[in-house]
Amino acid sequence: MLDQKNYIEIQKGNIPLIISVPHGGALECENIPKRSQGILGRDGRTIEIAKILVERINLLLKKQNLENNKSSYIISNVHRSRIDMNRDETEAFNPNSDIAREIYNSYHNNLMESVRDNLKLLDHSLLIDIHGFEKKNRPSGYRDVDIILGTNNFKTLFLEPILRKDWGNNIRGKIIKKFLELEIPIAPGNPKRREYVLTGGYITKKYGASQVPKSQAIQIEFSDKIRLQDQKLRELVLNSLAEIFVKNLI
Repeated sequence: MLDQKNYIEIQKGNIPLIISVPHGGALECENIPKRSQGILGRDGRTIEIAKILVERINLLLKKQNLENNKSSYIISNVHRSRIDMNRDETEAFNPNSDIAREIYNSYHNNLMESVRDNLKLLDHSLLIDIHGFEKKNRPSGYRDVDIILGTNNFKTLFLEPILRKDWGNNIRGKIIKKFLELEIPIAPGNPKRREYVLTGGYITKKYGASQVPKSQAIQIEFSDKIRLQDQKLRELVLNSLAEIFVKNLI
């Protein structure tokens, strides 16, 4: 049997938070054929982003005398050109590769297991799927932002539609409010400007509320400025997210 530890990092937690990093891996697996279509580039430093975020969450928990508590995470170390964990199985890897299929299934089985454990033990679950984007690739005419939240028009957060007046009264709204207060450009965040909004991919839709009741999921896209260029901004963003998650989930 394949040793999954070479390809996927897994931590089982005991708070209702799961961190997923599907596109940060740099492992060029020669035993797995490259994909022939779709986006093949990796989201640089998203694994590092995720681990810093988990570290900040743990520090806050320790301050509350909850040092035995921790979040779950599932991280793919495999390069996206070999397996794209954020795609349906039919698009995620070369169908002739049994190794790729086993790794892909392991990633998603662990995500589902973590979600189900949270729902069984804690009655709710939040999955944060971490990605990256390059600001230079933003379509012209759209507001310049550093963070993009994807919830498929709230469908990954709520089973039923919510009223506009309630958009801010949930974890998504609290994230947006925090970064607007910090004057860190985030989308959605300005209803009067054209927004560069990504609805979220396969992972958030598969494990979000529309598919798994009481399970919420948000795709968070970090700009290259946060991930690669501005350490001070990166620290501020990750510390702020950690505070929001601990305050609202514990």
